[in-house]
Amino acid sequence: MSKGKIASIKLTCYNKDVYEPSDDSFLLADALLELSTSWRKGWPRIALEIGSGSGYIITSLALILQNSAGAPTRSTHQLFATDLNPAAAAATLETLQAHGVANSTDLLITDLASGILPRLVGAVDLLLFNPPYVPTPEEEVERGGIAAAWAGGWKGRRVIDRLMPLIPQLLSESGEMLMVTVPDNDPQELIQIMNRHGFTGMIVAERAADEEFLQILHFQRRSAPSS
Repeated sequence: MSKGKIASIKLTCYNKDVYEPSDDSFLLADALLELSTSWRKGWPRIALEIGSGSGYIITSLALILQNSAGAPTRSTHQLFATDLNPAAAAATLETLQAHGVANSTDLLITDLASGILPRLVGAVDLLLFNPPYVPTPEEEVERGGIAAAWAGGWKGRRVIDRLMPLIPQLLSESGEMLMVTVPDNDPQELIQIMNRHGFTGMIVAERAADEEFLQILHFQRRSAPSS
């Protein structure tokens, strides 16, 4: 199976209120593209990105599905993207439209997955999350605006720790997840937490950026069939 293309940064919408795609976005897109090569026997039918921001990642997924041989058609798969920031939801839509895949994704303005549960309980085959992972004082997390895209509070875990209990609820029996982290988030502890919920976890991609070392975590149920 040939690899599908990912979103073009030139066609991606962002502004002062929406996080600009950066090294973390590019590493997540690369990890997503690599993961897609394992989907020969089981393409994701329902996928969800939490915190879509500019729409760079969910658009990349839509393009991978559109351009890969054997991938499900729009009639047999459904993509969702959520963001609490209305400006980010608007940017995501504009990015999808610019790439010609606007009809591929349902957008929701909501906190994490609150607006989509219980509709997707046990149904998500692929979950994508680039959280606000930068360690900051707790008050910065409450500032809102563009700071909400990167301010992560203690250990950069404020939002990550809120999502962790939802992952076992959302993922299907064969579901898997990609999440951006940095060493300050203690990725090994996150893997141990998911181990206790019946998931395997590992670091599948790493990259040194300007002032941080990025890591992509992959989670999947231990009972999940191999691709």
